[in-house]
Amino acid sequence: KNMAKQEIKQEQVLNVEEAVSRSEAFINKNKKMITVAVVAVVVLVAAGMAVNTWVIKPREQKAAEALFAGERYFQNGDYETALNGDQYEYAGFAAVADDFGSTKAGKLAKACAGLSLAKLGRDEEAIPYLKGFKGDDAMVAPSVLAALGNCYAHVGDEAQAAATLVKAAHEADNNLLSPAYLIQAGQIYEKLGKKSDALKVYQEVKDNYYGSTQSMDIDRYIERVK
Repeated sequence: KNMAKQEIKQEQVLNVEEAVSRSEAFINKNKKMITVAVVAVVVLVAAGMAVNTWVIKPREQKAAEALFAGERYFQNGDYETALNGDQYEYAGFAAVADDFGSTKAGKLAKACAGLSLAKLGRDEEAIPYLKGFKGDDAMVAPSVLAALGNCYAHVGDEAQAAATLVKAAHEADNNLLSPAYLIQAGQIYEKLGKKSDALKVYQEVKDNYYGSTQSMDIDRYIERVK
C-alpha cells in the first residue's frame, strides 16, 4: 500500500511539473506569435491612415509614415533600432509615441515600443508602454493586452498575467484569438495550483469557441484539472 501511495504521489508531482513545463513553453511560443500579430495589425491600421491622406491631418500622416519605417526594422528583427531610431530620419517608436501620442498613429507607436522592448527581453520596461496603450480596434487592443499578459508572466507576476490574458480573450471574443489566450491563462493557473480557475477558462473555450482549432483538444485540458 505504501509503495502504491508513493507511486501515486510521484505521478502527481510529475503531472504538476509537466503542466508547469507546458505553461512556460506555451508562454514562450505564443509570445512571438502575439507580438508579430500585433505589429501586422498595427501596420494595416497605419496603412489605412497613410493612404487616406486627404482626410488626415499632417501631424497624423507624419506619425503614420514613421510607423511604416519602424515596422520594417521590427520585422527584420532589429528591435533596438525599431525602438530608438536610426542615424537618419527615423526617430524610433518611443520618440513617435512621445511626440505624437495624441494621434492614433502615436498611440499605436506606444504599443509597438512596448512590443520592441518585450522582444529585447526588457519586459519590465515594456509593461508601462503596453499598459498605456488605449485603443478600440477589435484586433489591436486585445492583442496588446495579451502581449502585456506575457510580459507579466516573464517578470513573475503570474496572477496578473492570467487575469490580463482572460481580459484579452473577452475583449477579442473571436475564434482566432480568444481560445489561445484562455488556454494560456489556464496553463498559468495550473502552474499556480488554481485548478478551479483553470477549469473555468478551459470550459469557456469548449462552450464559447467550439469552432476554433484549440477546442478540438480542449477536453484533455479539462480532464487534467478536474
